[in-house]
Amino acid sequence: MPALKPTDFTATIRWLGRVPPTGTEIRSVATESLDLGWDGVEDERHSGLTRPSCSRLLKQHPRGTEIRNVRQLSVVSSEELAQIADRMGLDAIAPEWTGASMVIDGIPNFSHVPPSSRLQGPDGVTLVVDMQNRPCQLPAREIETERTGFGKRFKPAAAQRRGVTAWVERPGRLALGDGLRLHVPDQPVWAHIEAVLS
Repeated sequence: MPALKPTDFTATIRWLGRVPPTGTEIRSVATESLDLGWDGVEDERHSGLTRPSCSRLLKQHPRGTEIRNVRQLSVVSSEELAQIADRMGLDAIAPEWTGASMVIDGIPNFSHVPPSSRLQGPDGVTLVVDMQNRPCQLPAREIETERTGFGKRFKPAAAQRRGVTAWVERPGRLALGDGLRLHVPDQPVWAHIEAVLS
């Protein structure tokens, strides 16, 4: 019995980018296509089968512990980027300021798709959604560089709208304009989730 259910929700890729492998900034650089291998985006800061754990996992691992890399890509939606910009009082937020790998449109409430959902492209390339991305100070710094006085507004404005992190389940190529079909886990929501998150 299949564990994932194909949906009628499809996204269109509107922007692609890569964070250069050197440097400390999160800013990504626009590109027309991405070649994805088992390590993620080729020649990119977040590529690799493993990575050092960060502050988001301090309840599980000491910082710097080598763990599986499920943060190979950062995927955001154009609809949610527009909502963040509006909440910040900006006309727009450039995807590169957020360190995005990909901007899509067409999937409502994209940041809330279930963990372990898949986004599958035309050649079979498949990304696994790890979990919702959390707003952090790195995009805020890039925004402050571009729009003085607005960086501090990013974290509260981006809460629940920051997109998702993802990793490559099946290698392939993604290009601007490609469609991605959403597949979701065929299982109910855990009955005790509210008790854990409250």
